[in-house]
Amino acid sequence: MPKMKTKSLAKKRFSRTASGLIKAGRACRRHLLAKKSAKRKRDLRRKTYLSVGDAAKFKYILPY
Repeated sequence: MPKMKTKSLAKKRFSRTASGLIKAGRACRRHLLAKKSAKRKRDLRRKTYLSVGDAAKFKYILPY
């Protein structure tokens, strides 16, 4: 059986941790930043982890 390919869009945006969680950037950081507080924008810089239900969908998109 051939190896599965990783989706190019996924490898640019997501990464898998050693424990199997999927790490992703946060939303709401692209525009309309003037009305967001500095604390909120600072918190949006940090990465987030996908929920277990969402991570199950990425099993085939990020096989390795």
